Amino acid sequence: MVIDMGQEIHASAYQDADFQYFYRRLAAETELLGRFIQDRICSEAPPVAGFEIEAWLLHDDMRPAPLNADFLRSFNHPMAGAELAKFNVELNTLPVAITGGAFRLLHDNLADTWRQADRHARQMDVNLLMIGTLPTLQQRELNLANMSDMNRYRALNRQLLKARDKPILLDICGHEHLKVQHHDVMLEAATTSFQLHIQCPLSVAHHVYNAAIIASAPMVAVCANAPYLFGKDLWMETRIPMFEQAIAAGGYRGATEGPLHRVSFGSDFARDSILECFQENLRHFPVLLPETFDDEAERFSHLRLHNGTIWRWNRPLVGFDADGTPHIRIEHRTPAAGPTVLDMIANAAFFYGLVKNLSDQRAAGQADLGFSQAKDNFYQAARHGLDSHVIWFGERKQRLATLIQNELLSRAEQGLQSLGIAASDIDDYLGIIRQRITNQQTGSHWQRRYIKQCPGDFSGLTRLYLQRQRQGETVAGWSL
Repeated sequence: MVIDMGQEIHASAYQDADFQYFYRRLAAETELLGRFIQDRICSEAPPVAGFEIEAWLLHDDMRPAPLNADFLRSFNHPMAGAELAKFNVELNTLPVAITGGAFRLLHDNLADTWRQADRHARQMDVNLLMIGTLPTLQQRELNLANMSDMNRYRALNRQLLKARDKPILLDICGHEHLKVQHHDVMLEAATTSFQLHIQCPLSVAHHVYNAAIIASAPMVAVCANAPYLFGKDLWMETRIPMFEQAIAAGGYRGATEGPLHRVSFGSDFARDSILECFQENLRHFPVLLPETFDDEAERFSHLRLHNGTIWRWNRPLVGFDADGTPHIRIEHRTPAAGPTVLDMIANAAFFYGLVKNLSDQRAAGQADLGFSQAKDNFYQAARHGLDSHVIWFGERKQRLATLIQNELLSRAEQGLQSLGIAASDIDDYLGIIRQRITNQQTGSHWQRRYIKQCPGDFSGLTRLYLQRQRQGETVAGWSL
């Protein structure tokens, strides 16, 4: 999701005065948010979950179908929206309090929305697919003619290219080496994700944010579903380097190659307050989309739009409760979309439980891991998946699959129990993650096994993947 769904802008080009005015409003709203946080005006409501899924529209030959405008117009569903490319759509779920039978409810809601969307796509003679990167995608299909017809995307493309002043270079070394140049922001459309949101009480928001950072390594590995890009076998989760390089813009003073990138793992934990992330946004990242809003500062419209153009893998957001009280939520962006609805709900249960456990321990002065180590763990996990070796608490180095099996599943279970999740749901959904570890089969493992058996047959891979996805069985049990 480039910007919050529905936050369209009116202009696609701006003047210098627009940037100056926007920055003044942004600075004032950042200061106001600081006062809200200091005075504890933001919500202390119990944790709430929500999802976003990015999906592909495909022709029967498994090639991208740039038909999202027709699909969305005729589907006319409040939980569906456009994405950057005309062959991508976004599906959302209503927020649910994380307690009791929350995951069963989230599962039912998401499955129902997906069934409706899939049925509608088939009525249009296209296919709906959720996967991290599309194996059949070719670079030439990522062109401006295939950009969704929305001002925010045209403006974003113009501003990012202006900030870089040179072509985008994609250079990824994995099992194979991919090196290509591209001349617009459409490369970003090659990555599709399952984005997890957790609204959290203000008093623990920075602990939840830090816990999500620590949890990113196991999450990106256990959810891996994107080994292939443009016919090359790259990382277990190729979305990570792909997205970072596709929008390779830095902060002020032309710092494209500097330490603060607009797509990144972040620069540090939040030490004392989640406000630190929004202050960093103001101080270090130039305004890209200076759309102006006439509403009051308490709506934080400029702050939210600016934040929507900075893509940390764990991104704090400002939203509003039903009664208008501002709240903080954390958007976790590391999981790939798919392979099935069942797999994604299991991924969500693992994430929410693990983050609850880690945030509680962080608040108690435990679960101590340096930011630089959490960052290194993340990129190792994105590259090598469950086979990566990470440094964990107590400076212990171990294979990630072993860590998940021996410790992290137990932590996730404890976290879900403390949230009051039904015991049967904990067993069912964490059991799916446990089976994935036991069988050593994520979506990426399965895709690589197919190509090992049928070299170069990316159309066949995508077709069989789609068939397995429609059957709904968890990926740990997929055969070839």
